[in-house]
Amino acid sequence: MKNSFLLMSKTAVKLYTCVKALPIYDYHCHLSAEEICKDEPFENIGKLWLEHDHYKWRLMRSFGIDEERITGGADWREKFLAFSQAIAYAAGNPLYHWTAMELSAYFGIDLPLNPENAELIWNTANSIIKARKLSPKKLIRQSNVKYIATTNDVTDSLEFHTTLRYDDYVVTVAPAFRTDRLLLITEKEYPAYIIKLSALTEMEIKDLSSLQAAVAKRLDFFKRLNCRFSDVGIPYFPDSVADFKEADRIFRAALERKEITEREFLAFLGYMFVFLGNLYRENNIVMQWHLAAARNVNSRLFAEKGADSGGDCIGEPIPTRDVLRILDAINNCGGLPKTILYSLHPAMLEPLAVAAGCFENVFIGPAWWFNDHVLGITQTLETVAHSGLIAAFPGMVTDSRSFLSYVRHDYFRRILCSLVGNWVESGEFCGDAEQLCVKICCGNARELIEGT
Repeated sequence: MKNSFLLMSKTAVKLYTCVKALPIYDYHCHLSAEEICKDEPFENIGKLWLEHDHYKWRLMRSFGIDEERITGGADWREKFLAFSQAIAYAAGNPLYHWTAMELSAYFGIDLPLNPENAELIWNTANSIIKARKLSPKKLIRQSNVKYIATTNDVTDSLEFHTTLRYDDYVVTVAPAFRTDRLLLITEKEYPAYIIKLSALTEMEIKDLSSLQAAVAKRLDFFKRLNCRFSDVGIPYFPDSVADFKEADRIFRAALERKEITEREFLAFLGYMFVFLGNLYRENNIVMQWHLAAARNVNSRLFAEKGADSGGDCIGEPIPTRDVLRILDAINNCGGLPKTILYSLHPAMLEPLAVAAGCFENVFIGPAWWFNDHVLGITQTLETVAHSGLIAAFPGMVTDSRSFLSYVRHDYFRRILCSLVGNWVESGEFCGDAEQLCVKICCGNARELIEGT
């Protein structure tokens, strides 16, 4: 891969030299703390690349590869060779870029992955994995990562985070407080989930007050393990806010498995969003909302392979008035916590960017999931710039389950430097471009983690 990849001007190259070696603060990802803790060397490039990556699975299905060689029983070499067939034609897809960047950064391989080169790349990468005994911790260290926020349900034991902390692992691996299952009260497993939460907190949860106390207790436990971020990514968003009495009635109904209407569910969500926002502010926790995702839309795939198998997509845009209503309700209770808004639907980007400017502490997050490509990243940065303050942008996240995905930070840095470089060369920006890029790539995320 050329050093000038995505750097479109001399100024872009100069800016990139200032940020390429900066540490990474990955405040949202789906890496496994268990895998980091156990730190077992990887078997081969196929398992390392394809075991958890539904981005790649979707691409392979689109190319017509049979499921046996995607998530089925085929061996890793066969799956890797099948992936090489699909990626060879994935022009314009960020996976094509990331594949080349990962091969170059971690294995020194600067050949395009295609059926002609696949066998050579398979053997070369595997020889390096074996010789260096590449493992999660080694790849994290090679990537210059300083902080990792994993994604953890409220009821997670966090046993591996505990081990990592008290083993004095040099990289902070902290949990993020994910409330999806806590909020989905219409799911049939919800009463059992509350029983589990009751057992963990040693509190009988029988009403809304006891639920809130249990949630606060769990957040305190997460904080003791360096939690600085919360998250929610359910495919629903409240359009109203129930008062305490109504929310308590709805919650009790959920425990009793009574029917709950859509209006009741959304009103309960509104109450809980406000409650959680206040709780996060009081505990100096960054609140993240992942918006407009549709989950498990391929019911057959979900039944056969489960969640996170490639059956999610962009959902309907959420009305801006609803987002404003909840932000305002939290703000009226004492102010908003530091808040990062992500939208999977591109049509929401500009309205959200403008809405963020109406409140203190609200920021637009990096281009998320299906928007995580050159155009999506550029559009996000440009929209934040012309709608607000680009210098406050919180930077990049991997949002990934792969230990090779840290090249996405380099991808982001190249795109950012090219954009800012264009502004400098056109005379649109005459300020300290180097410091601006440093803040966006690294400084702002570090400040969020440090609570400043």
